[in-house]
Amino acid sequence: MRAAVMGSPIDHSLSPYLHRAAYQAMGLGGWSYEVFECDEARLPGLLRELRPVRGQVPGDEDAWAGLSLTMPLKRAVLPLLDTVSELAVDVGGANTVVFRDGRSHGDNTDVYGIEQALAEAGVPAPRSATVLGGGATAASALAALRNLGLYSATLLVRDPARAGETAEVAERLGVALAVETFDKLDALTRVDLVVSTLPGGAADVFAARLAGAPALFDVVYSPWPTGTAAAVRAAGGTVVGGFPMLLHQAVRQVELMTGRTDVPVEAMRAAGEAEIRRRRELPGQQG
Repeated sequence: MRAAVMGSPIDHSLSPYLHRAAYQAMGLGGWSYEVFECDEARLPGLLRELRPVRGQVPGDEDAWAGLSLTMPLKRAVLPLLDTVSELAVDVGGANTVVFRDGRSHGDNTDVYGIEQALAEAGVPAPRSATVLGGGATAASALAALRNLGLYSATLLVRDPARAGETAEVAERLGVALAVETFDKLDALTRVDLVVSTLPGGAADVFAARLAGAPALFDVVYSPWPTGTAAAVRAAGGTVVGGFPMLLHQAVRQVELMTGRTDVPVEAMRAAGEAEIRRRRELPGQQG
């Protein structure tokens, strides 16, 4: 069976190391995991090309089991699929495609990844939270917070006019969302949990102002720790990085694609951490 990760850019993805480690530990010698550079324009044609034919025999090494999707494909893929999970519809994005009997099904495992990352770090269910950034990961974070029992949150963005899709997600989730700009940062980070969905290093300009947060979930995994994470940790706060989220969303993807629940989390963790260390040691690399 075949699977792959698709997105653009994609060379940096850790997904191949996580999935391949799972296949090896599970004894799935006939499974492979590939990497495809794919933007929104190429996505429809590539999905048609990869779709298995109806009635294809399960276990065929040339058959496609599924796809992992990263940016910019999570939202673009939804209208191209035969079915989509309720969660993926609610958050407005699917990071997972599973092929079954000639049909494609979209799902979202990012929400699960966030929930598991917070639980693994011992972060209690927050009574208040502020999310930095308004993209697809912010939408998944709102869903995770909702699942943890929080039905209101604040979204901090540079331009509220560009947060419309995430605000619509909050409405579908039943989460009361206040959208503010970063000049309100000081007043809106005195909460139980701050979630930064900003790209690598972008939140570091706020490091000193975020240092007092009791808990920070920063979706960046490399370079790690970010300046913001280091500041929160130094002040005694709990810090959760992006790698545990990436790990656990991949665990759930392997479950969905293989139909098995005996997914080797620790083998996948070791493989991902080893690749992060290897990259950090490369000349001129920070992570």
